[in-house]
Amino acid sequence: MANPVFNNSPVFRDPSKRKGGGTAAPASTIDAATLEQMYGAPSATARQTGRLTYEDVIVKTGGLLAVLVVVAAATWAVTPQLPWLYVVGALVGLVLGLVNAFRREPSPVLIVLYAVAQGVFVGGISNIFTNWVVPATSDGTAKPIVAQAILATIVTFAAALLLFRSGKVRVTPKFTKWLIVAMVGYLAFSVINLVLSFFLPSDGFGPLRNGGWGLLAGLFAVGLAAACLIVDFDSIKRGVEAGAPAKFAWSAAFGLIVTLVWLYLEFLRLFAMLQRS
Repeated sequence: MANPVFNNSPVFRDPSKRKGGGTAAPASTIDAATLEQMYGAPSATARQTGRLTYEDVIVKTGGLLAVLVVVAAATWAVTPQLPWLYVVGALVGLVLGLVNAFRREPSPVLIVLYAVAQGVFVGGISNIFTNWVVPATSDGTAKPIVAQAILATIVTFAAALLLFRSGKVRVTPKFTKWLIVAMVGYLAFSVINLVLSFFLPSDGFGPLRNGGWGLLAGLFAVGLAAACLIVDFDSIKRGVEAGAPAKFAWSAAFGLIVTLVWLYLEFLRLFAMLQRS
């Protein structure tokens, strides 16, 4: 799987790749009265039995997004006075992201703190892109690249979910391997671009992202993030079908937040590049 959040949690893996296997339980003899009572009793829901549900994932993802948005809005307001604040959010978010990604058991506190750190980073970097990176219009009005990036992220998320639910895009081993190779290649490209930016002139996004090549790289990154969303949906589906404990809804929500923040940042950079060109 592409997302380490799901890859490192055994409850979200492909059942065929899990170690060990179960054996069939021996048949038991149940008298007629007990059998009739069992059939007459209301069926237990996944929530009542402490299993992972889609509702839990939706609620926790929505809660983390709400925290992120509120913190981002507050950070946006103070960024003109504290322009370095987004760097702190990025570093703290990176550390908390790695800690949460490689934990076997989810920690709600650490996951919420990650959302706070990402809110600081997203709010600060969005303000900087809007007011410093992209030139304002002739009347001094900032260009709406943040609103465009948010709308594009929502639309892409909905499209990826619809494609996954329709079955038109299936997460096969070949699909997953292609995605991993593409992500490693994009990571290497980004690191090289960052290093070269210290030595070669650029438009502000690195020498490898100048002009049309930069736009193509941005579109490629958006496609990667959208593909990761589909893999995330598949991992959550496996967790629900496997009857994973309800606490792993936090892990699922965290994984979705990681991908959504990445997707938003790629759209933000892409729209900034379009405006500058």
